[in-house]
Amino acid sequence: MKVLTLPLISKFIGKIMSSRFSTLFIKRFITKNNINMEDFEDIKYSSYNDFFTRKIKDNKRKADLSSTSFISPCDSKLSVYKITEDLEFNIKGTNYSIYDLLQSDDLAKKYINGQLLIFRLCVDDYHRYCYVDNGYHEDNIYIKGLLHTVQPIAFKKYDVYKTNCREYTILHTQNFGDVVQVEVGALLVGKIKNIHNNYTFKKGEEKGYFEFGGSTICLLVENNKVEILKHILKNTQQEFETVVKYGERIGTKIENSNN
Repeated sequence: MKVLTLPLISKFIGKIMSSRFSTLFIKRFITKNNINMEDFEDIKYSSYNDFFTRKIKDNKRKADLSSTSFISPCDSKLSVYKITEDLEFNIKGTNYSIYDLLQSDDLAKKYINGQLLIFRLCVDDYHRYCYVDNGYHEDNIYIKGLLHTVQPIAFKKYDVYKTNCREYTILHTQNFGDVVQVEVGALLVGKIKNIHNNYTFKKGEEKGYFEFGGSTICLLVENNKVEILKHILKNTQQEFETVVKYGERIGTKIENSNN
């Protein structure tokens, strides 16, 4: 495990996936995952990473632009939890607290009694993501992390996401208060590519994308800002994820909330 996650190995795999040689993997991946390529721009890919970050046609992902609609930032499998002081949430076999995720106690405390939305992207999902509302943000905050576990492999417990690189952005939105969006890279070569710093954004506008590797996005929403759709909450309570799409409505603004 420690050898596989050395930075040198990670960079080596990343270079392979960005090489022309890696295009040999594309056709097999499309067939294995039954991906409908008619949904995507018709271009010739220069590498597997180029294919992995492919853009979907505009008419295939239309964001719900209603001011009261809270939308999904990506294609993924969604779970939603109430944020409490003692909340532990699981990402790929590892438990975390909100403080572990952000490494900022002051910021984390602002979201106590709010909601944590975890969007799990699989390798066959569309790996670009958007802004969930109109608003503005300052710099993205990058947490370098470590690409190895401190646990012996025999314990079968790896603090992967806690030590992985991640980047969070405090989105000052028009309709849903301050929403924190956290992008988490994959174990080996998952790279986070946010497009903007100090930026005024529009709902549904592309925020960034992940390069090769499984990935996760977390949204932290303040208390009394958003009412998540009931079937999503019910699915989470029953330990099922809900399949959602980029720009799809997943909740509604609580009208008596003050931004």
